[in-house]
Amino acid sequence: MRELKDPRIDPMTSVTKVEVAPDLKTCRAYISVLGSQESLDNTMRGLKQAEGFIRHELAATVNLRNTPSINFIADTSIAYGVGMTHRIDEVIAEDERRRAEYGSESDPEGDMEEGSTEL
Repeated sequence: MRELKDPRIDPMTSVTKVEVAPDLKTCRAYISVLGSQESLDNTMRGLKQAEGFIRHELAATVNLRNTPSINFIADTSIAYGVGMTHRIDEVIAEDERRRAEYGSESDPEGDMEEGSTEL
């Protein structure tokens, strides 16, 4: 990836997974980009444009009878995980804020244990 000079390809691009067909003629390369959806879209366009160059480099590096054609697939699992972590952090912060604000009012005698609910 570092050898690609296309300005559309984001510098924070990672190959997260590669699946090669049993006949070694095709492969799927899952691509993740740390950034916006626009960055991901531009990177995918740049990679598809550079497929010939990437196949040539792959052929020079790996000794195979056939160099597989590459299908680039956007992998949004990392971005999804980061988003979920952010949401979880927000819920925890809100819960802590509510406990600090209403903690003494909801259990004035301190009888309830952590995590228990009143019936």
